[in-house]
Amino acid sequence: MEQPFTQSSLFIWVILPLLIFLARVVDVSLQTIRIVSISRGIRWLAPLVGFFEVLIWLLAIGQIMKTVSHPVAYIAYAAGFATGTAIGQSIEHRLSLGMVLLRVITSYPSHELRRQLRELNFGSTSVPGQGAEGPVEIVFTVIRRQHLRQVQALVREILPDAFYSVEEVAGARETVYPAPPGSERDPFRLLRLFSKRK
Repeated sequence: MEQPFTQSSLFIWVILPLLIFLARVVDVSLQTIRIVSISRGIRWLAPLVGFFEVLIWLLAIGQIMKTVSHPVAYIAYAAGFATGTAIGQSIEHRLSLGMVLLRVITSYPSHELRRQLRELNFGSTSVPGQGAEGPVEIVFTVIRRQHLRQVQALVREILPDAFYSVEEVAGARETVYPAPPGSERDPFRLLRLFSKRK
């Protein structure tokens, strides 16, 4: 009697570990995105991603792990988890989800920085402060993550000696945010429509 394919060496040593690895990569990548969307206040995205995350677990990993008895499958499982974590972080970085607060502290006048921020349609607030070596100005601006590098470059150009920090913003009432360069349509309109329904 011919041996079933699921008990063959090819299936046990190659196909099954590969399926476990790929399923775990997708599952953990989605898990990373789901956690990030929760932490950044994108409430509608987390359940959507979570649905597919659990679906993959139930249909793929759950069924496969019931028949796993070979050590190579465990190695594939662990490798898929590690790879999925790295891929999830890369996807999150490229998607640039959510908003951030950029805080700039400078001992020099910040009017030029604030002027250029206004020209780029970024809102900002400045307050006086007291640093270790004397008076300082603190400039706050809440921006989409996709614009962070642009604004950081602007700060370094205008106030090269300024200290700045970046913090995650779980939610904010929208005022002004610039449209992406060369685009008249705002791709974040759908995100804002959902966020306004909180």
